[in-house]
Amino acid sequence: MDIIEKTRELGALIQQDERYLAFVEARKNNEADDELNALITKLGEIQDEYGEAVAGDEELPESEKEKYDKRFRDVYTVVMQNENMLAYQKAKAEIDAMMQYIMQLLSMCVNGADPQTCEVPEQGCTGSCATCGGCG
Repeated sequence: MDIIEKTRELGALIQQDERYLAFVEARKNNEADDELNALITKLGEIQDEYGEAVAGDEELPESEKEKYDKRFRDVYTVVMQNENMLAYQKAKAEIDAMMQYIMQLLSMCVNGADPQTCEVPEQGCTGSCATCGGCG
């Protein structure tokens, strides 16, 4: 077997993993949530309106910029509090963590570590990319 074949096998295993299945289900629920999709569309509309407003020759007054910002933040807050979006964010974080672990393990092997015994060191996300080598 070659590397590509093994990679396809790994892909198939990933698609059977409970984290992947939860992610697919959460994504499906987001897509079916009409209220959520309307809010996401509204975010895009606000961004478009702002883009048109700042594209003119005149400088947009700070008070107008703040109005756009507030409208956007208000809708964004509702989006991020949506039950389906919360489930999606959780599922996405879990699948991302799994993929990060797999990529770190592969990287260790490429750098000469024993594939049978190497372990990815546990590290929590501090929120600072400067202290992390994990995301890429």
